[in-house]
Amino acid sequence: MTGKSRTLSPGALRRMRLRGLLRKELLQIVRDPSSIAIAFLLPVVLLLLFGYGVSLDAEHVPLALVVEHPTADTAAVVGAFQRSRYFRPVVMPTMPEAEAALMRRDVDGILRLRANFSERLHTPSGTAMQLIVDGSDANTARIVIGYVEGVWSHWLQDRLAETGQDFAVPVEVEQRVWFNSNLRSRNFLVPGLIAVIMTLIGGLLTALVMAREWERGTMEALLVTPVAMSEILIGKIAPYYILGMGGMGISVVMAEWLFLVPLRGSLWILIGTTSLFLLSALGMGLLISTLAKVQFVAAQIAIIATFLPAFMLSGFIFDIQSMPAVIRGVTYLLPARYFVSSLQTIFSAGDVPEILIPNGAALLLMAVVFLGLTRFVARKRLA
Repeated sequence: MTGKSRTLSPGALRRMRLRGLLRKELLQIVRDPSSIAIAFLLPVVLLLLFGYGVSLDAEHVPLALVVEHPTADTAAVVGAFQRSRYFRPVVMPTMPEAEAALMRRDVDGILRLRANFSERLHTPSGTAMQLIVDGSDANTARIVIGYVEGVWSHWLQDRLAETGQDFAVPVEVEQRVWFNSNLRSRNFLVPGLIAVIMTLIGGLLTALVMAREWERGTMEALLVTPVAMSEILIGKIAPYYILGMGGMGISVVMAEWLFLVPLRGSLWILIGTTSLFLLSALGMGLLISTLAKVQFVAAQIAIIATFLPAFMLSGFIFDIQSMPAVIRGVTYLLPARYFVSSLQTIFSAGDVPEILIPNGAALLLMAVVFLGLTRFVARKRLA
């Protein structure tokens, strides 16, 4: 031989193998655009659907007003409800008609001003209004009761102020709402919704990867090469991490510019928290796809194991502290629980280390556990 052979160091060989794996995975993503659609199209569709469809705000609640004897006082009460943005009052002449409307669910409540309303209003004992609400929807019923009491209280204060009388209240509550002064439910729901969507995307992106390799028999061929399992995992995760961060970027832009949810925390903290979460979500997807034999089963398991628990048990809608102790314990095993809490904090309150650091540590621990289990299970399956 006339040429001088070149010996590469182990580090250079690892880098060369890793570059090859990354190139192979990127080419596979380009040839199969379903991964790109999951990363970029799915968050847009789900955010539009849930962002506009899910709301806990009660505005323009239909309320039947029954005035048995119209006077100036009853007209003032009716006017107060008509000016309120929370109600869409419908004046009805009799109680039977109002009750029929309530039975048809045309209205959510009935406010009845009796015939002696004005007479008793000027007596020391005062007067009373009858409020009937539809208890089949307990949440709306509570909201209607609270709103009616609020409108009535404001009307009474204004009336006493006009007549020069004092409104004697033993204890006056000074209310102050932090972080979401307008009490917009969307400011609370959209960050949680992003966390749920990213859980689904992270699981789905990698759920099909390893299963596809096992299904085609290429995984065994890959493992008999000098490529280490850690290099295979890095080669599988890195491209889908980039796709996941792209989907997250689109979701944050939509939250700020479309749903007008303020982002008060640091962008770098948001990127760091999202990275930790994506590692755990992608690791969970890889573990599922390693255990499943076919891509279809892997996709089904990924949806059941990621989206449903994240939607129901992450604190996105239902308060975790109100759940039974056993279910509350299960929520600690879900990465979405920590990501929902982190996102809601970063968006609404800003950088709060007391919340973000424990959540970040939990996400890092879960990422290590999922990736470690994937590595162990993949070796065991090959044996």
